[in-house]
Amino acid sequence: MDGGGRVVQQVKRSDPAPSRWSWRLQRLMLTPGVRLVLRAGIPFVVCFGGASWWLSNPDTQEAIRTTVAEARASIEQRPEFMVNLMAIDGADTELSEAIRAAVPLDFPMSSFDLDPATIRETVLQMSPVKEASVRIRPGGVLQVDVTPRVPVAIWRRPEGLTLVDADGAHVRPIPRRDVRPNLPVIAGEGAAANVDEAMELIAAGAPLGDRLRGLVRLGDRRWDVVLDRNQRIMLPAENAVQALERVIALDGVDEVLKRDIARIDLRLPDRPTVRMTDYSTEEWWRIRQLNSGTE
Repeated sequence: MDGGGRVVQQVKRSDPAPSRWSWRLQRLMLTPGVRLVLRAGIPFVVCFGGASWWLSNPDTQEAIRTTVAEARASIEQRPEFMVNLMAIDGADTELSEAIRAAVPLDFPMSSFDLDPATIRETVLQMSPVKEASVRIRPGGVLQVDVTPRVPVAIWRRPEGLTLVDADGAHVRPIPRRDVRPNLPVIAGEGAAANVDEAMELIAAGAPLGDRLRGLVRLGDRRWDVVLDRNQRIMLPAENAVQALERVIALDGVDEVLKRDIARIDLRLPDRPTVRMTDYSTEEWWRIRQLNSGTE
């Protein structure tokens, strides 16, 4: 009550200051980390979740695959990316046909569907090919440059006749000897692995001319020189070229190879021997017996 006897009611005013929890919430909302989460984190999670849900739909996935495939096909099938033919340089007709058969391609086709490295490996696996390069040339041409193996001899094996190059690598089989009459014939175990030595012997035996029929490798250790009239020059395992040159020099002086001799054995350089033909041996014994009877 006041001094006049009136009742005075006191009005309780609210405190304008925030509560403790409200103050803490406001401070939390002002921290950089929380602001970043509210501004970027939550929208990202919402968008990511919505996109994941949308992409999980099989129909959506199929539509995306179809769209991507159509876009890729529209680019790959453009004329500037198409390959229309394959050109092969450095190979003869037979080898070119073999390469086309080994690499069957249905032209025209997109360059995106071609793998030059794989094509090159396929070509290199062919016996007649020594080296190859494959590239896509401007103008829609698949260019194949081939370095073929050059046969230097015919290797006679139980399986048949095979052309070999200077490294002893197989080139291709041939049906008959007269297909390549200009090449010498080698035979025997390990003959192809020693083509270099065989070619040295053939070069040294050039004075023999057409009488030289070929070489036979024996025991993968040494060579026999085969001549016509079934004659053989049995060479040693070491210094075979020098031994053959001595026989040729002796033939030039005494015409040894024109006589009835079946074998000239030079396997022991210090003791060369000569084996006569059966007919000459029989004649020699007959003449000796006649002479013995006369005596």
